[in-house]
Amino acid sequence: MTVQIRKLSTTQPDFQKQLTNVLAFEEKEDESINTVVANVLADVKNNGDKAVLEYTRRFDRLSVSTGAELEIPEAECEAALASLAPERRLALQAAANRVRKYHERQKLSCGSDGFTFTDEDGTSLGQKVTPLDSVGIYVPGGKAAYPSSVLMNAIPANVAGVSEIVMVVPTPDGARNELVLAAAALSGVTRVFTVGGAQAVGALAYGTETIPSVDKIVGPGNAYVAAAKRRVFGTVGIDMIAGPSEILVICDGTTDPDWVAMDLFSQAEHDEMAQSILISPDAAYLDRVDASIRKLLPTMSRREIITKSLSSRGAMIHVQNMEEACEIANRIAPEHLEISAENPQHWANLIRHAGSIFLGRFTSEALGDYCAGPNHVLPTSRTARFSSPLGVYDFQKRSSLICVSEKGAQTLGEIAVELATGEGLEAHARSAGLRLQK
Repeated sequence: MTVQIRKLSTTQPDFQKQLTNVLAFEEKEDESINTVVANVLADVKNNGDKAVLEYTRRFDRLSVSTGAELEIPEAECEAALASLAPERRLALQAAANRVRKYHERQKLSCGSDGFTFTDEDGTSLGQKVTPLDSVGIYVPGGKAAYPSSVLMNAIPANVAGVSEIVMVVPTPDGARNELVLAAAALSGVTRVFTVGGAQAVGALAYGTETIPSVDKIVGPGNAYVAAAKRRVFGTVGIDMIAGPSEILVICDGTTDPDWVAMDLFSQAEHDEMAQSILISPDAAYLDRVDASIRKLLPTMSRREIITKSLSSRGAMIHVQNMEEACEIANRIAPEHLEISAENPQHWANLIRHAGSIFLGRFTSEALGDYCAGPNHVLPTSRTARFSSPLGVYDFQKRSSLICVSEKGAQTLGEIAVELATGEGLEAHARSAGLRLQK
C-alpha cells in the first residue's frame, strides 16, 4: 500500500475549498448503536446490578454472579504497582508526579480559592469554589492498556479535591492490566470496577446496588461509550465527546524531516480517521518530509493504519510565510499543535485556537501524551475554538456569593423594582420593594 498524502498550496485558487475538504469530518450517528445504547441504559436504570452483571457476562465473558465480584480491591491496585518492573514503575511514578505538579499549579492559578469584595455601601459579593463530590472515570480495556488515561483523568480530579473517584474498566475474559491498576493506585482513585461499555456509563449515571452514581463522567471510550455519555448528559456532567486524534505541525524548515515525519505518524497510528497535517513556507522542506515518510513508513508496525490515515485525512500545505501558517492553524483549531521552528514563542503569540501547543523542535507531541505534565484530554474537531483541555476546573463548581447590606438594599432594590415591573413580574418587584425604607 502506497501513501498518497495531499499537497496543497495557499496560492491555489481553490485552496479554501480544498482545506475545507481536508478538515471535513462528520461523525455519522449509527442508529443501531443508539438503539442498543438506549436499551442498555434503560435496563441498567431499571434493574441495576442485575443488568450490569448480565451485560458483563455477555460482552466481557466474565463469570460473575454478584455485584461484589465486579469490584477490584484497593490492595490489588497497590500490589499491581509493587509488581511492576522497576524501570516501568519509576516511569509511571515520574509521569504521575509531573501531571500532579502541573495540576496543583493550575489549581492555584485558576481561581480555585474563590474571591470576595465589598462595595462602599457594605454589600459583599464573591464566588465560592467547591469540588464535585464524586466523579466516574472510564478507562478503555481489552487489548489496549491506557495507564496515561488514568493519570490524566484521575489526578486533576484528586487535586481538585473530589472525595470519591470511581474508575470503571472492562476486563474481557478476566484479563486485568497491571499497569492500569498501578496507575489507579498512584492517582487517587477510590474504587475500581471491572465494567465497560454503555452499561458502565449507565451504572455511573444512575447508580446500582454496587456501583455508586457520580456527578460527572470523564474519559474516552468506543462508539457505544460515546453514545451513552451523550444520552446521560444532564443526569450527570460529562467532559466531552472526542473525535479522531489530530496533529498540526508548523515548521520553518529547520527541523530534521525524520523527526517531523514520525510526529505525523504518532497521531496517524491511532486510527484511520486520525488527522496529521504539516504546514511550511519551505516547499523543498515539504518534499524532504514526504521522502522521510516514504522511507520510515515500511519500518512501522502500524503502517497500514498510518497509510490509510495519511492518505484519507493527511495533508501538506505550502504557505507564503509563517504568519500565514498561523492564520491557517487558527482556522484548523487543532487538538495538538507543534510549532517546530526558531523562536517558537513568537509564532505561538499568533495562535488563538489549539488544544495544546508544543513549542520548539525538541517538544514532540508524544511527550505531552505521557509525561510532560499538562493534560492530554483535549478538544478535537475544531472545538478548540471554544473548549479547553481537561483540568482541575472541570472537577469544580462555582457558587456566587451575595450579601446585601441594608444600605445596599435601597439602591439595588430600586433598580430591581424598576426592571421587574418592566418584565411584568409583580412578586419580584414587591419582594425587592418590601426592603426599601419608605
